[in-house]
Amino acid sequence: MDANVKNDEFAKLSLMDRVAYGLGDFAQNLVFGTVGGFLLFYLSTVNGISAATGATIFLIVRLVNVVWDPWVGATVDRRDPKGGKYLPYIRNFGIPLVILAAMLFLPFGQWFPAIKLPFAFLSYLATAMIYSFVNIPYGALNASLTRDNEEIAKLTTVRMTLANVANLMVYTLFPLFVQLATSVGRESKDIGMFGIHLNLGNYASPQSAGAWFKVYAVYMVIGFIALMITYSKTKERVLPEKNQEQVKYSDLFAEFKRNKPLQILGLFFLVGFTFNFFGSTAWPFFLQYNIGHSEWNGSISLIGSIPGIFLVALWPLIRSKVGKKGFFYLFLAMFSAGSLVLWIWTKTPDTIALGYVGRFLQQWGLTSATGFMWSLVPEVVSYGEYTSKKRVAGIINAIMGLFFKLGLALGGIIPGYINAATGFDGAKKVQSATALMGVQWSMVWLPIIMAIIAGIIIAKYPLTDDKVAEMNHEIENRRNNK
Repeated sequence: MDANVKNDEFAKLSLMDRVAYGLGDFAQNLVFGTVGGFLLFYLSTVNGISAATGATIFLIVRLVNVVWDPWVGATVDRRDPKGGKYLPYIRNFGIPLVILAAMLFLPFGQWFPAIKLPFAFLSYLATAMIYSFVNIPYGALNASLTRDNEEIAKLTTVRMTLANVANLMVYTLFPLFVQLATSVGRESKDIGMFGIHLNLGNYASPQSAGAWFKVYAVYMVIGFIALMITYSKTKERVLPEKNQEQVKYSDLFAEFKRNKPLQILGLFFLVGFTFNFFGSTAWPFFLQYNIGHSEWNGSISLIGSIPGIFLVALWPLIRSKVGKKGFFYLFLAMFSAGSLVLWIWTKTPDTIALGYVGRFLQQWGLTSATGFMWSLVPEVVSYGEYTSKKRVAGIINAIMGLFFKLGLALGGIIPGYINAATGFDGAKKVQSATALMGVQWSMVWLPIIMAIIAGIIIAKYPLTDDKVAEMNHEIENRRNNK
């Protein structure tokens, strides 16, 4: 038996188990958190590609993912590479992933302006396709560590804490580091944190392209190290039976058709991550143009990162008090309240306290609602195994990953098209009132509407904790009686 594979399906996970697995999410957030939060901004300001063209790049790549991700999921479920079922993919595709991702911010447009558009498209397409071979096996691994529902909840808590540490590095520190590394337009600015002034450059200038690449390249080195820790320290325990019928590509459609919890959770993922990335995409535009204080990004984002790092430990307690569905209702409402505070902030943009309060509430609601939903994926995998007697964790995670990526794409595509339709011009320092209203819709109103829709969707989710426990023990009994 391989050292990475242990047969204890109801294992109690050690802290190392949780941290090692969580570092995989940390690494992936460094990659695609930055893409979701800043790539459109980079393309439409620094790289000089129109907002509509940038959004179209996102759209085409996601259409490719619609076909590509299911094929990757079926491939992962079909094969058993040496060294485990899912872990070898993290090792084998981790290196090309971080190299290709770094190339997204390579200042190619400054060197060869005539081909900057095809380079932007091809580098993003290649990164997205390789990412699937890391993200889908990593998601399947979540359901392979243990069947114990309480342990999965603890695992999700640690995983999302580390994911949100990466979010801190992305949304708070990344733009600050780029501004520090940018030589153009440097001036001393109050960053809104304890009276600290830093000498910051203009990171929306085309001359800042090299700074974007240097900072992101360092992030990719950190991400690769984290992925290798996940590979070397994580143990697979819950795997398909050796005599399980061969998985086929068509199993994806059959599984989605018969698995009602999968349908509902997939739709929740789609809507949840769409308004998640709406805010990520719109935030740098909102702060730069609607508020006019891009230098405050670090301090406000730092406050917004507190819930995702230090309050995640409260999730099991809150869940026990309000229930699984009540948890989502509570935090979706909190997200909406925070978004409304940010709208109020546009009326008095020099009042930084409103930015602190709004971003704190918004991010607490967002990280909790879209973070805790990952703990439901193993339930859906077990339901599929319980009803069909075939464990297809790869396919199910391909479906969930597809909904996640569609949300990521829509969260970048729609704000981009809204910017284009309302006359946003990345070459201008001051935008028109219509363009500012478009950014406001992307940052505030459409995310609130989608949060309400997400609450309606999760109300239909059918799996209770008692039902999940019953399914897992029935599956275990089946295996023991063979």
